[in-house]
Amino acid sequence: MKPAVLKKTAQVTVLMLIISVLVPVLAFAATGFKNLKYSNDTVTGVVYSDVYDVNAQVYAYDPNGNRVAVTNVTYDTYDEVNKLYIYKPFTVQAGVYDSVYLHGLYVNGKPVTGDVYAQVNRDTGNGSNPGGGSTCCGGPGGGIWGSEIINVSSNGSVDADQLKNSFKNNDKVTLKLSGEIALIPAKALVDYVTDSKKVLVIVNDNGAYIIPLNVLKLQDLASKLSVTTDELKLKVTIAKANDTTKDGVDKAAKALGGTVASNAVDFDIVGLGKDEKTAALDLGNNYISRVLPLSKAVDSSKATGVLYNPTTGKLSFVPAVFSATDGKNEATLKRNGSSIYAVIELDKTFSDINGHWAESYIKLLANKLVVDGVTDTTFQPERNITRAEFAALVVRALGLDTNNGSSTFKDVAASDWYASVVAAAANAKLVDGYEDGSFRPNATINREELAAMVVRALNYAGAKPDVSADKQTQLLAKFKDASKIVWAKNEIAAAIDAGIIDGMTDDTLGARDTATRAQSATMLKRLLSKASFINN
Repeated sequence: MKPAVLKKTAQVTVLMLIISVLVPVLAFAATGFKNLKYSNDTVTGVVYSDVYDVNAQVYAYDPNGNRVAVTNVTYDTYDEVNKLYIYKPFTVQAGVYDSVYLHGLYVNGKPVTGDVYAQVNRDTGNGSNPGGGSTCCGGPGGGIWGSEIINVSSNGSVDADQLKNSFKNNDKVTLKLSGEIALIPAKALVDYVTDSKKVLVIVNDNGAYIIPLNVLKLQDLASKLSVTTDELKLKVTIAKANDTTKDGVDKAAKALGGTVASNAVDFDIVGLGKDEKTAALDLGNNYISRVLPLSKAVDSSKATGVLYNPTTGKLSFVPAVFSATDGKNEATLKRNGSSIYAVIELDKTFSDINGHWAESYIKLLANKLVVDGVTDTTFQPERNITRAEFAALVVRALGLDTNNGSSTFKDVAASDWYASVVAAAANAKLVDGYEDGSFRPNATINREELAAMVVRALNYAGAKPDVSADKQTQLLAKFKDASKIVWAKNEIAAAIDAGIIDGMTDDTLGARDTATRAQSATMLKRLLSKASFINN
């Protein structure tokens, strides 16, 4: 078998070299193919790119590098999540070959990319067509396209040498699972964990993980398990939840007045050592993406990703963006921990926000399970908000775990309702106490404190703008009351730069004014948008 494989690899390599000589490179772009099928002398599929043009084309080549067909493609939709133009499905009359090779996207006869090729094998009628794609997660940027694919058997075993060599030659490698687990040798990844371009995608019919290798602290994980990185494995699970859990998610969604729009799926990553001993992977504040197929199209303003807690039977917000391409509806959930995830839809409102300037923000965040009403039917948008209440909202917006750690503030007792959220906020460096060791949880929060907490949340999510001293001066100069800012000048400048905070008027900030629940909701919504944690 080896000589045959090497011969085939050599042929493909020669082909790509031939094509690269035939077509000069004009510019580089994020371009790719999906949903490819080759049967009855015809290739069909979809091309996508970050380039738009009304005269775009796709070229096809035979196995010897001869161009056999060209077809025009027409722009269809724009994918806001991945910033890509999706073109309508194309058809190429390619003739009869074992394989056909497609090249990039052409604009006025010139290639917009020189390194994107797709091989699509002819459907022989036995149901096998490697060019045909995957049933899950096929959207641009969120799935297996543009990467080398390694098929993984149902026992989850991954060959270390094959994976290491794949990453040597590719920035993106996809493990396509037959089952629900992958057992990944850490020694195949350890050489690449400092390379921010290397990404591992793990996909099956239940969903997909998208894992940048530089978030993996393999040495720390090995130390926890008292093994070397050569002995360590990562056990990755993408498993449909059992019936008991599914029923729990359905019940929890119904209690909120919502409906479930996806399967409940257990996404889990642990280190695996000797004697099946495991240790949780610490991702720090690195949010990694999970792609979850949806059972229907959803309204992104009414849908949210959720985490299900089997112990409490409750659902909580998970940052998520939604996309729909070629009839495939997907959610990309972003979080720094393992759990059971799903998507639900809600349509929540309150009787006292009708016509209020922040109505849309409040409804959106209520549907995302980030804000609650004061009662089931009222929000009280102009009521002041306390430091503890806002800390709880920021912790929810970031999807932080509130089960670990305890507060060290002298005025926060373990029995207080806010003890766990204040501890989580302090651990994430979102809040500070006062010099006397207190937190003053029941004190009303002012706009300066509000802006500072939101900007720290942006920093935690990796989305804080860098504001120099000169830029800070420039941003604050237009506000005549900027001198009243006591301690958070840089944070308020960063909040202005990020579009998080507006002035109370064109030339006043009101930094020391007490903040309202409506203002809090507005800043949180802008935080989530700036961090790309929601669509809107």
